[in-house]
Amino acid sequence: MIEMRDGARIPLHTTGSGPDLVVVHGGGVTIEIYRRLAARLAGRFTVHLYNRRGRADAPPRSVPYSIQEDVDDLAQILAHTGAVDVLGHSGGAVVAIEAARQQVPMRRLAVYDVPLPVDGLFPADWLPAARAAAQAGDTARALALVGAGLNTQSAAGKLPVGVQVAITRMFLRTPIGRMMGDLVAMTLDESAAISELVGPASRWAGITAEVLLVCGASGPPYYPRIHGALAAVIPGARTLEIPGSTHDGLARATPKIVEPFAEFFARR
Repeated sequence: MIEMRDGARIPLHTTGSGPDLVVVHGGGVTIEIYRRLAARLAGRFTVHLYNRRGRADAPPRSVPYSIQEDVDDLAQILAHTGAVDVLGHSGGAVVAIEAARQQVPMRRLAVYDVPLPVDGLFPADWLPAARAAAQAGDTARALALVGAGLNTQSAAGKLPVGVQVAITRMFLRTPIGRMMGDLVAMTLDESAAISELVGPASRWAGITAEVLLVCGASGPPYYPRIHGALAAVIPGARTLEIPGSTHDGLARATPKIVEPFAEFFARR
């Protein structure tokens, strides 16, 4: 349990042994979907998971939401654990790379599918309608619009909206669907905050950590472009595409996904 500067207490879920590694989870989920990842890294690293504010055992987050609150929490968690290595996924990757930009001490940072709106590369035209649906209490429609807006490579995203909503209603009956449905309004607030970071990739050029930008080759096509733009300006950055992997690759945590991260963080 870590007490933040504002008095909030964030539980830390730690497993394994070896160098410390902090994992920052994505926006629409909790740490539960990263348990397999943590288990597969635990033989080589001390893996620290924590729920970001507003989720599961974490305290409520501030209203209105600010990414800075997440950045400040990550900085305190790194200081508490002594970790200098960070792995961020999706919205959590934004928190991590923004922390690195603000010179929060890091040695190595790996991100998977970082949705930064650099150089106009990340789509956001779906966001207003999805937020309106969530605010109206239509969770299925909100999630369907998110899925169609983000998964531009998917055939399902091109189906009529009514069909997508029907499919999403079935998805909401699953454990992961219920989790994402419960968090959708908060997730969309986070997406709106991320969209405000729009600007040139050069904004992140001052990052001094070594950076690995990873995406799945079967995921949305904009992630390789975003990662390429960032790698072109961050001195210690390189990109990697994992064949056959999609946006949920870290949750699946297959060896072909886990090993590149393990090798990256294990180098001395």
